[in-house]
Amino acid sequence: MRRTPAPTDTITCCPRRLRPVLAMTALAALTLTACGAGTTGAEKLSAGGPQSTPAATVGARSGAAFTEMLGEVARSCPSIAPPEAPPAGPARTLPAGQTPPDDAIEPVVPTAGPEVELNARDWCAGSLHEERIARALWDLADPTPAKVRTVLHDLGYVDERIHGLRRSGTATRFFLDLREKGGRLCLDGSAAGEQTVVDKCVAPATGPFKAGERKE
Repeated sequence: MRRTPAPTDTITCCPRRLRPVLAMTALAALTLTACGAGTTGAEKLSAGGPQSTPAATVGARSGAAFTEMLGEVARSCPSIAPPEAPPAGPARTLPAGQTPPDDAIEPVVPTAGPEVELNARDWCAGSLHEERIARALWDLADPTPAKVRTVLHDLGYVDERIHGLRRSGTATRFFLDLREKGGRLCLDGSAAGEQTVVDKCVAPATGPFKAGERKE
């Protein structure tokens, strides 16, 4: 009896000796996949991954935050206006029959300094800056320049506006350039614990700020 040949469309199986080879091939593929998932940060950067933030961008963000802080402090102050001129006109006279006392002191009208050269907005904002800075420095033990700088940073003042920061005896002196929109406001500070003093000063309207050449 003749055997009928096997159909040509039957499913054939891999010989047993090929199975270990296929298993090793699959294992190698999985290993390569895992290696790809563990790509280092340097490789990602070289392949076009996310880059670090440029220093210029950080500086721009700091400048924007500083400008925002200035606006927030001066929010309750009047709008910018030219400086008010000192009072003029005839001196006040005494009623008829009265004479000024011998020790009377004639009031002196300021002709220079913050009272005259700062506009109403700068004067108001300067007073607010004085208070917030002095409060932050009153409780500072051993106010070194580094500690004072840290406090000023925490309040929102940036290095570009901090000048003349130096130790003077037991105190640390500093200046702040707070000019904006044509203003001339600056602050002259002395951090010395409970003897901390922060006063307004007048900076040149234009040009770089120089602590040694400020107008007071």
